[in-house]
Amino acid sequence: MPLDLKRINPGKGAGLTDPRDIFAALPGKPWPRLRPEQGEVLKQWYARRSEQDLVIKQNTGGGKTLVGLLIGQSSMNEGIGRVIYLVPDSYLIRQVVDAANEVGIPVTEDRHDDKFLSGRSILVATFDKLVNGRSTFGVLGLKAVTDLDVVIIDDAHAALASANNQFSASLPADSGGYGELLALFGSDLQRQSPKAYADLVDGDRGTPLRVPPKATEERASEALKILKKYGDDSDIKSLYFSWPLVADHLRFSTMTFTNRAVEIKTPCPQVAMIPAFARARRRVYLTATLADEGVLVTELGAQPEGVRSPITPERASDLGDRIILAPLSINPSLSDTAVREMVREFADGDRNGDATLEADPINVVVLVPSVYAARAWEPYANETVNVKTMRPVIQRLTDGEHVGVVVLINKYDGVDLPDSACRLLVIDGIPTPLAPSEQRESAALTGSRTFAARTVQRIEQGMGRGIRDVEDYCAVLLMTRGAALALRDPKQRQFFSPVTHAQIELSQQIADQIENEGLDEIRNALDVFLERDGDWVASSRAAVADVEYEREGTVTDIAVARRHAFDKAIAGNFEAAVTALRTGIDSLEDPLEKGWYMEELATYQQFVDPVGAQATLAGARERNLGVLKPDTPAPKSTTVRGPEQQASAAAAFLGERYADPTALRLGVGSLFDNIVWAVKGTASMAEEQIRLLGLHLGFASTRPEHEEKSGGPDNLWGLTPSVNAVIELKTENTRDDTRIVKHEAEQLLHSIVWDSQRNSHVTTRIPVLIHPSAELHSLAVLQDGTRIITPDDLAALRLDTQRFADEIASAKSWSDPVAVGAALRRNTLTAERIIPRHSRAFTS
Repeated sequence: MPLDLKRINPGKGAGLTDPRDIFAALPGKPWPRLRPEQGEVLKQWYARRSEQDLVIKQNTGGGKTLVGLLIGQSSMNEGIGRVIYLVPDSYLIRQVVDAANEVGIPVTEDRHDDKFLSGRSILVATFDKLVNGRSTFGVLGLKAVTDLDVVIIDDAHAALASANNQFSASLPADSGGYGELLALFGSDLQRQSPKAYADLVDGDRGTPLRVPPKATEERASEALKILKKYGDDSDIKSLYFSWPLVADHLRFSTMTFTNRAVEIKTPCPQVAMIPAFARARRRVYLTATLADEGVLVTELGAQPEGVRSPITPERASDLGDRIILAPLSINPSLSDTAVREMVREFADGDRNGDATLEADPINVVVLVPSVYAARAWEPYANETVNVKTMRPVIQRLTDGEHVGVVVLINKYDGVDLPDSACRLLVIDGIPTPLAPSEQRESAALTGSRTFAARTVQRIEQGMGRGIRDVEDYCAVLLMTRGAALALRDPKQRQFFSPVTHAQIELSQQIADQIENEGLDEIRNALDVFLERDGDWVASSRAAVADVEYEREGTVTDIAVARRHAFDKAIAGNFEAAVTALRTGIDSLEDPLEKGWYMEELATYQQFVDPVGAQATLAGARERNLGVLKPDTPAPKSTTVRGPEQQASAAAAFLGERYADPTALRLGVGSLFDNIVWAVKGTASMAEEQIRLLGLHLGFASTRPEHEEKSGGPDNLWGLTPSVNAVIELKTENTRDDTRIVKHEAEQLLHSIVWDSQRNSHVTTRIPVLIHPSAELHSLAVLQDGTRIITPDDLAALRLDTQRFADEIASAKSWSDPVAVGAALRRNTLTAERIIPRHSRAFTS
C-alpha cells in the first residue's frame, strides 16, 4: 500500500491543548483557518474547561460539530482520558465521522477500540447507547462501569428528549402485567375519572390517567411484584431498557395509563444510575435552539453555575440568510391547497404560476408532524420519508441532485440540508406529544409561558434545517395558523433566538407591505429572495449584523428546585424534598405552572404529611384543572350558566384575546387546524379547541371530564341559561367500520345523565357526538334528538365561523357586542341555530 504522507503529523500536534492551535497543526485540513465564531467559542471553552458542565450555543450551521471534535482532541492531548461524542440518532453518526475524517481527528464507532479506551480516539455513538438501563458502559449497582472522562453532546435538546424516554418505562397494554396493574389501581383511577377509566377497561382511546400519589405509595410493593415479572423480558423493549432506572423508585414515580400502555416515570431522571455520564470530568452541551438551560439541570443533573453562563460567539450574525413568511398571516383567506400548489410550482421552476418554467428548479423540504399530515402533500410530493427511510433521499439532496418536493415526517432536528439541498423549507405543523405523561403535561400547561416557549423552540428547530453557514440561504414558509400567530404575537416571538427574531422582524416588514394580497405577491417576495436581490441581501445583512447572543442562560428557580428535591427524595429525605420544591413553586407567577408543579410537590409530601398532600392537590386544582383531583368527595353540583347575552360574552372574550384583525383571523382558524381526525394522541387537543370555540362564540364552555374527572362529557356548551349542548368527541377513531358503536353511544347517554344530575336548572339538553360517521351500529342506541357532527359538518362550521371572524375583523368590531351579535346571526352561529345548522341526525 502506498504511503499517504499527508497523514504524517510532525509530532508537535500531540502536545498542543488549545483547540485553535490543534486545528492549525492538523495536516491536510480542507480549510486554512477556523471561522471567527468557532475560534471565539473555543477560546472561551479553553479558559473554562475545568468546569464540569458547559453549554456552547452557536447558530445552526455555525460549525458546532468541528468545535465539539476539537474539544475532544484537546481533552485527549491534555491527558484527561476517554472522550465520547454523542448524537441523537444513528443517522448523525456518519456525519460526525465524516467531519472528523475530513480534518484528520481520530474517531471510532467501536467502544472496544483500544485507541478509544486508551484516550487516543473519540468514540462516536448515540445518546441512548450510553444512557439506558442496560448500558454497555455500566449501570450503578447492576453492571460494571466503563469510565468516561469527557462527554460531548451534540443537539442537546434531542439528548433531553432521549433522556426522558430512557427514564420512562412503559408496559404495553397487550402484556399480562397491564391488566394486573389496571386492576390494582382501578378504584383510584375510577375516582379520578369514571369515563376515562371505562375507556381503559374497554381498550378505547381516552384521556391519560395518572395514579394518585397516595395509591402509588401505598401499593408500590404490589406494583413491583407485577412489573418484576416483565422487566427482564427483552421482547418488551419499552420496559426492558428502562426498567432498571425506575425500579427502585416506584413509590414516588408517576404512573400514567392509556389504552396503549402504562408508563412509569420518576419526577426527574436519576442520571447517577449511569456513572459514566454522571462522573465525567467534562460534559459539554452543543446547541443552537435551547432557550432554557434549566432543563439541563432538571433532566441531566447539570451544575446550575456552569450552564447559567453559556459560551457563545461575540455576534449572532453567523446564521445563513432567511426570509420567514406565513401566507395565512399575510392573507388569512388563502387556502392551504393554493399554497401547496405554489410550493410545487417553485420546485419545478414556475415561480409565477403561468405553467412556464422561467427559473431554475429548486429543492423543497416540507416538515410535517405525522403520517396523517403528510397525506395532504401526496399530490405534490416527489418523496415522502421518515427517519428510517430518509438517508438515501437526504444523500441525493446533499449531493446536489434536484429531487423536487421532499416531505419529511416528524424529523425537525438533526438533518443538515446545505445550499441547493433545500432552498425552500415549509413547516406544516409541529409534533404533538405522544408519551402519556407528556400528553398530560401538554394539556395542563396549554396557554402557559412554558407551553409557548416549547412550541416556538420546535418551530425554530425546524426552520434551522435549511441553512448551514453564513453564505447559505433558504426561504421559510410556515403553513399553520398557530405557527403564523407565533410570528405576530410578541408574547410568543420573544422565545425565538435573537438572530431568528431579527430575521422575523425584517420578514414581517415584507409581510406588512403585501398584507391581504394574493399569492402573486408572496410568489414575488420569494422570487426576490431566491434571486438574491441586492437590496434584500444588504438589508438582511444589516438586520443581523449587530445581533448578539443572550449572555445569561435561563436557569429558573423551579428548575433547580425540582432537581434538588428529587435528589433529596432519592436519598430518603422527603422533608427536605418538600421544602426545596415548595421554595421553587413560590417563585412562579403563572397559576397553570404553579398548579402543575404542586402536583409533583404532593408526590413527595405524601411521605411526610399525607393530609397536607391532599390539601396541596386541592390547591393545585384551584390553579390548574389539568392536575389530579384530591382524595375528597366531588362537589354535589356544578352549574353551567349560558350568558344572558351571547353577543356580549363573545365580544368580551374576543376583545380581551385579540389585539389586531389578523391575529383574530389566525386565532379562529387555528382552532380548527388543531382538530384532526384519526390521529392518536390528539383527542385532548381537539376537546380544548371545542372549548375555546364555544368561548369565541359567546357560550359558557367547559370540559367537565377534563376539569372535574367525574364522568362528565368531553365538552359542555351552555347555549342559554336553560339549554345545554352535551358534546362527546370521537375524532381519534381509526376503525375501518366507522359506524357509531354501542359503547360510544352509551358514553353520550351517561353524559346526559351526568348533566341532568349536576345542572337541574337546565330544561333542554342537546346530545352532540362529533364522529366520523352518522350511521348507527345495530347494537347501539342513541337518544332521540341526538345530533352528529361529521367531518363535513365540522368543515361547514369552520367556514361559517371563519366568515364570522373575517366580518368583524374587517370592520374592527370584534369587541362591539352589537356588531358581534349581528355577525353571529348572519353566519348562523347563534345559540338556537348553531347545532341544527352544523350537524345531522343519525341514521340506522
